[in-house]
Amino acid sequence: MKTDIEIAQGAKMLPIGEVAAELSILEEDLEFYGKYKAKFADSLDEKIAKNPDGKLVLVTAINPTPAGEGKTTTTVGLGQAFAKLGKKAVIALREPSLGPCFGIKGGAAGGGMAQVVPMEDLNLHFTGDFHAITSANNLLAALLDNHLQQGNALCIDPKQVVWKRCEDMNDRALRNIVIGLGNKMDGVVREDHFVITVASEVMAILCLAEDMADLKKRLAKIIVAYTYDGDPVTAGDLKAVGAMAALLKDAIRPNLVQTLENTPAIVHGGPFANIAHGCNSVRATKTALKLADYVITEAGFGADLGAEKFFDIKCRMAKLKPDAVVLVATVRALKYNGGVAKEELSKENLSALAKGIVNLEKHIENIKKFNVPCIVTLNQFVSDTEAELRYVEEFCKKNSCEFALSKVWEEGGMGGIPLAEKVIRTVEEKISNFAPIYPDEMSLAMKIRTVAKEIYGADDVDFEPAAEKQLKKIEQMGFGNFPVCIAKNQYSLSDDPTKLGRPTGFTVHVREVYVSAGAGFVVALTGTIMTMPGLSKSPAAWRIDVDGSGKITGLF
Repeated sequence: MKTDIEIAQGAKMLPIGEVAAELSILEEDLEFYGKYKAKFADSLDEKIAKNPDGKLVLVTAINPTPAGEGKTTTTVGLGQAFAKLGKKAVIALREPSLGPCFGIKGGAAGGGMAQVVPMEDLNLHFTGDFHAITSANNLLAALLDNHLQQGNALCIDPKQVVWKRCEDMNDRALRNIVIGLGNKMDGVVREDHFVITVASEVMAILCLAEDMADLKKRLAKIIVAYTYDGDPVTAGDLKAVGAMAALLKDAIRPNLVQTLENTPAIVHGGPFANIAHGCNSVRATKTALKLADYVITEAGFGADLGAEKFFDIKCRMAKLKPDAVVLVATVRALKYNGGVAKEELSKENLSALAKGIVNLEKHIENIKKFNVPCIVTLNQFVSDTEAELRYVEEFCKKNSCEFALSKVWEEGGMGGIPLAEKVIRTVEEKISNFAPIYPDEMSLAMKIRTVAKEIYGADDVDFEPAAEKQLKKIEQMGFGNFPVCIAKNQYSLSDDPTKLGRPTGFTVHVREVYVSAGAGFVVALTGTIMTMPGLSKSPAAWRIDVDGSGKITGLF
């Protein structure tokens, strides 16, 4: 059986200008990055501004497990299925991060016969967006430390610097560092920190900005430090905005590529879903809605993280209204939630399936709380038995939820037609009355409690003293109306990754809270969540290589 990268390297790609032409986009409205990649030129925005919006379909999933769920694969395959049915569809995805690519994932462009190509480019440097974001982030850090060195006219307290440097790599050694060592001309000695690029506020800002003017307005609001008197110091105060925006002038433009079946795919931005809001850019999604009748997008990790933030942060800010949600699960993942070891997942086990399906049940309930129609799809594996498949289908019917099998990994678009038909019928027959789960005027602590109780199923939230103090200060600074972005592990509905299924009787522990003033949300850190991941004992990087002809192997 061919690997994902072997399948991708055998794809018959169309020149990207031809893919764009399917969406009535002229070559003059593209900026080409080689033969198979392009960015949209600014001229396109005005030309499509009066087009009606298509239907917006979100693909999300149950909590991820080592068994795999295939959310991106389903997203890509569903887009291909719409095309098979003669529908004008566009896929809107995030860009993969190099950190997980070389760490655990080994790639994030779908799988099997449902992939985005060119797969190697997408997973590695692509069009340079992440490099631009990294540079803009670190330019701000350099200007901040230079200000301290050159007399500190703003009276910044070096012990209250909150802006961190970033790198798009899993590198735990950079989590806590000391800078400025050496002689007097080498800078002010202080403790510093790195986050992964996808956790940078610059990434979140780029993905939420409507245009360049909005981008610059948001960049100016970034809080980098506090003075000795406790007043915030911003990127605007450091006169960093113009130069940062110059570095981001191309990165803000969405990228156009294609699937294995030449379906258009807009891939742009990539904030982490457990650290940030986990969705592709607002600009990409809104552009897609003007270009197609159906837009299929995804949100990272399980619905408790990605979907909740898609709804409560992205849709709230961008005034988007999702028309339907596709909730991805696998029999294997449900059995894993029921206590079956990874090595035993291929064996039929209806009792474990019955025990673990409560995870799916909770996610169905959560989607309904946002008043959006939901379709459950099982990403089918060859080891799934008829009895197991029937059990999940009957469970969905009992929970008044639509159901469809998906075979897109094996069959591409053809394997997603039953799901696509179910989505079309749902969108046509059911009205989405989408609304966020909490109002703007609710206090920050109550917003966090609302998500923890309603979405995670927690009994309550415990705020550490430092977090309580931070919440109070953030509200005093005027940011109490912001939505909250809860940084939580992805493996459990709780903040304890070992509690699988549908945990009950637990309390969520918030240890730190900070404001991303430019992005426009407040981040609450729970458990032991890290903003700079580390590599595993056997990183995916060990298996990635390139031969003398430039052919890459090991990505998957």
